[in-house]
Amino acid sequence: MVQIHSPLLSFFLLSIRFIRRFLFRPFVKKTSSERFWEIDALRGIAILLMIVYHFVFDLNYFGLYKADLDSPPVLLFLYPISGTFLLLVGISLTVSYSRAQQNLSNRKVQVKFLKRGTSVFGLGLLITFVTWVYPHDGYIVFGVLHCIGLSILLAYPLIRFRTFPLILGLLCIILGIFLRVTVMVDFPWLLWLGFVPSGFFTLDYFPLLPWFGVVLIGIFLGNRFYQNNTRKFSLKDHSQSILSRGFCYLGRHSLIIYLLHQLLIVGLLYVIQLVINGSRIV
Repeated sequence: MVQIHSPLLSFFLLSIRFIRRFLFRPFVKKTSSERFWEIDALRGIAILLMIVYHFVFDLNYFGLYKADLDSPPVLLFLYPISGTFLLLVGISLTVSYSRAQQNLSNRKVQVKFLKRGTSVFGLGLLITFVTWVYPHDGYIVFGVLHCIGLSILLAYPLIRFRTFPLILGLLCIILGIFLRVTVMVDFPWLLWLGFVPSGFFTLDYFPLLPWFGVVLIGIFLGNRFYQNNTRKFSLKDHSQSILSRGFCYLGRHSLIIYLLHQLLIVGLLYVIQLVINGSRIV
């Protein structure tokens, strides 16, 4: 029988308790009839596929399964997932903005988005700290939560515009691709923007260029298809089907799922690795 006496396992259990106590209630909200089910469903599909990718990534990291995560098929699987997730961030911002405008003063709307952006960015900093503790190598400096949090803050002044977010979004994507392909720097201070130093390695990286551009395109689509909190296209209602309800549930709770799933996967694989190796870690 394997006995586990590990600071990592203790930290893992304490992290779960912390997230359940301090993060679960503020971010999990009751289902509202005002929500657009298709947005929740698409977000749920994206978060499910992201979990699949992270599971394979963790299997590879722990040496339980070898996979070439930089191969074209894997990247073709990963980038559409990330793009969909951030596109929906932009769409959701326009929907949330329209609802807030109907019920709150401009000052309160500003405060609402400021709190939301800083809260998500703060969770990104928590992820930075956790990955700095373990595994440390490749700890996350500017991952998806950092990107979403800062994007919310930067996008707020642009939500009311109809076409400008599309133009600026396309420019951000083009510039981001250009930076990734052609520019290499010897300093880390602009990692958040997309300037990657030589030899840089991280477990998760979503710089503003190009990913803020995807959020901006989502804002354009949100203003086009969900203007004034009203769906501007016809869509058959599948919200009550078993599959849709499952995806919608995942989509409504995507933030807490994102925070918890890696802890659970890493904890499970860590224990499996101990059992396979038959070792005792002190």
